[in-house]
Amino acid sequence: MGALHRGHARLIEKARALAGRGGLVVVSIFVNPTQFGPKEDFARYPRPFAADRKLCAAFGADVIFHPTAAAMYPAGSSAFVDESEVSARLCGASRQGHFRGVCTVVLKLFQITQPDLAVFGLKDFQQCAVIRRMVRDLNVPVRIVPVETVREPDGLALSSRNRFLTVAERAQATVLRRALLAASAAFSAGETSAAQLRRLLVKTIDTAPLAQLDYAEIADAETLHPVREAGRGTVFALAVFFGKTRLIDNLWLR
Repeated sequence: MGALHRGHARLIEKARALAGRGGLVVVSIFVNPTQFGPKEDFARYPRPFAADRKLCAAFGADVIFHPTAAAMYPAGSSAFVDESEVSARLCGASRQGHFRGVCTVVLKLFQITQPDLAVFGLKDFQQCAVIRRMVRDLNVPVRIVPVETVREPDGLALSSRNRFLTVAERAQATVLRRALLAASAAFSAGETSAAQLRRLLVKTIDTAPLAQLDYAEIADAETLHPVREAGRGTVFALAVFFGKTRLIDNLWLR
């Protein structure tokens, strides 16, 4: 959606490497109105297109597809795409209609640009899972390539929304990564109870006074159904508010 950073640059680099010399790398930049809720930050979402264009050129993009909302959603648009299982939990539970907007715009972008493969960041773990399911179920001829989360030196996952954090909020936002690493360490030490691992996630988030937990879940990485026991193929997932800014992060056991 624009406001590109080093995380997006990593996606472009991956696409460039996969495309090789003869392939074409297309970056879509579109702040999609249908994936924002009525109380979310569509109006204030950053749109620094000149800076985004420079980053795309620097990291190997050949084309930027930067449509208007009117072009993507002509007057009278009434057809939408809705994935009903993987999107039902985590962010989907607290952001009603969000993944309907994501699926719709991603399928439209696939239809318009006709890619052989599409590169997505794993910071938005549920988004990747939902898109994989949509592509599978609707027989879309696109290979989905996930790329690991890019982080700041202190562990905070890069996000376009990080710029909205105050100095105090930014200092405490590292609690998401600390919580995930604490749960991972407990799992490595032999703790497999999802209930116990979730309590550890919540307990760690509670150490940051400015953090307001949206969810902390232990789920199957493919279906995102909750699990009783953590193991290979499990994901630890968090969403936390700092003021009006909502941050997400995850850790995938694989």
